[in-house]
Amino acid sequence: MSKGDQTRERILRHAAKVASRDGLEGLSIGELASALEMSKSGLFAHFGSKEDLQVAVLRAASADFQEKVIRPALHEPRGPARLRALFERWEKWASSPETPGGCLFAGASFELDDRTGPARDFLVEEQRRLLAVLSRSAQLGVESGLFRADLDCDLLAFQIHGLMLGYHHARRLLRQRNADAMARKAFEQLLAQAMPARLTR
Repeated sequence: MSKGDQTRERILRHAAKVASRDGLEGLSIGELASALEMSKSGLFAHFGSKEDLQVAVLRAASADFQEKVIRPALHEPRGPARLRALFERWEKWASSPETPGGCLFAGASFELDDRTGPARDFLVEEQRRLLAVLSRSAQLGVESGLFRADLDCDLLAFQIHGLMLGYHHARRLLRQRNADAMARKAFEQLLAQAMPARLTR
């Protein structure tokens, strides 16, 4: 990795923590430069504008999510095991010290929902891809006989995604101490409802 790439990675790591805590609009070229002991012009050499920085932070967070959540989970057996791995890794990722303000995507979804521009477009595409992964994982479970044949896979994906947004709300806004336990219990109920009766007895 070149020195320039290392510097860019260092900027993005710090910027992701700031965005997790303060939102994408909380990113400031000047404050980042000061925190990283760089000049503004040096930081501008990597990101020409605040919008470029926001997209780069989302892109880096997405790559991290793929590496730590999606790819490992897809190595798990089809059906409940794979969806459980997705959920548990997602929950762990959202509560990591690397994201002091919680899931960056959850925060950004509220911040960008009524806006236009590259940052929103990227986030929408990534969230659609995530829903597709959840739905496809459920469908593979159906094909393997581990989920009900009549399971609405898109609905289950929607429910899991909604559960994670609720978990973020409970943990970050409401400061519920049992948010993790409640989320896990709710997830297991979703799985139980998705499984054939013969597998839930």
